[in-house]
Order: sequence, then structure tokens, then C-alpha cells
Amino acid sequence: MNDFLLTIFNFPTVVFTFLLGISILYWICASFGLLEVDVLDVDLSHLDGHMSLNSHSEHSFGESFAGLLMRLGLNGVPVTIVISLIALIGWLFSYYASYFFLALFGHGWVRFVVGLPILIGSLYAAILITSQVIKPLRKLFAKTEQNIQKKVLGQTATVRSSRVDSGFGEANLDDGGAGLILKVRATGEQVFVRGDKVVLLEYIANSNVYRVVSEEEFLGRPSE
Repeated sequence: MNDFLLTIFNFPTVVFTFLLGISILYWICASFGLLEVDVLDVDLSHLDGHMSLNSHSEHSFGESFAGLLMRLGLNGVPVTIVISLIALIGWLFSYYASYFFLALFGHGWVRFVVGLPILIGSLYAAILITSQVIKPLRKLFAKTEQNIQKKVLGQTATVRSSRVDSGFGEANLDDGGAGLILKVRATGEQVFVRGDKVVLLEYIANSNVYRVVSEEEFLGRPSE
């Protein structure tokens, strides 16, 4: 146990340990509806074929990040999944490389000098493997999204996040199977809370969200 803790909390593995810990914390929060599943996602469609990492034109951080993901083949699935996979795979590579060569690391600057190539190599391997892992997922996500858009409009969903307003929110839709988790947005100053029933009125493609109203408003009944 001491060797395990020494390895994961020392350079270079500690970098991936931190990322993996953040990823686990994120997924716990997302499972309780405190964060959206694709909270870090950026719109890539308008950048396809127009983004160059060497471009001298001005781009926002989001656009630059999106362009980097496309160059690395990490687009097409939620960014949170990509980061989680890179953190996990990088952690495994770094842990085992550090564990077997721990005697060479020593302490202080020697550990840093020997550990830096392991950090870079583990990150590189993690990116390559992740880009291959998500290839089949990319088609699955695209097909699922198209099917969802066609059948969910007009249906009633249940708010799963702590709130739904004009800038945040998720809802569960019972599709007869495992259920769907959708990003939803309220209109104007409306705010819904967990458990409220909302109706999906409109799909907004550029932000991948659904505009919703209360079930009472949709049915023309006054709210209580």
C-alpha cells in the first residue's frame, strides 16, 4: 500500500491522479444533476475545415480548444468523456512506468528529470488510445442525437438538475428504456426545479439544447 500511495501521489503520476480525481468528482456531481454531462462542450460544426492551429487569426479559447480536439481526433463525443478517458489511460501508463522504474527516480530534481519523459509519453499514449476508443462512439452519438431530435419534441420530461433556467438545466425523458438525459433551457425568467414536469418545444442545434415550458402552460392549464 505504501508503494502504491507513494507512486500515485508523486511526480509524474500525481498529475494524472489529480485529473482522474477531478473526473470522478465531476461524474458524481453529474449523476446527481448538479452539473451537465457535456458542460465543457463547444460547437465544432462551424470550425470544420476552417480551423488551423497555426492560424494567425484571432479565435476565442473555446474555438482554439475545439480546433485542437479536431486535430487530435478527439471530437464527436462529449469533452468530459474525452478528458476522463485520457485521465484514466494516462494514469495507468504513468503508474506502471513509475512503479517499475521508481528506484531510478530518487528524490528532488532527479525524479523530475526522469519523470518528465514518462509524463509526456503517458499523455501521448493516452491521447492516441482515446482517439481510437471514441471512433465507434462518435457514430453512435451522432445517430442517437438525430433519432432523439425526431421523436422527443412535444413530449414531457422531468427536471433532474437542481434547476432549469435560461442558461442551465437537464431533464430526464422516459423513452421506454433506460431513459434519456437532455440539456434543456427555460424561456425568459422562468425557473423550474428538480421533479417539475416540462414539455420539449424546440431543439436549438447550435447549442444542443431543448427549449421547454411547463406542462401546465403547454396544456393551457393555469399553474397552481
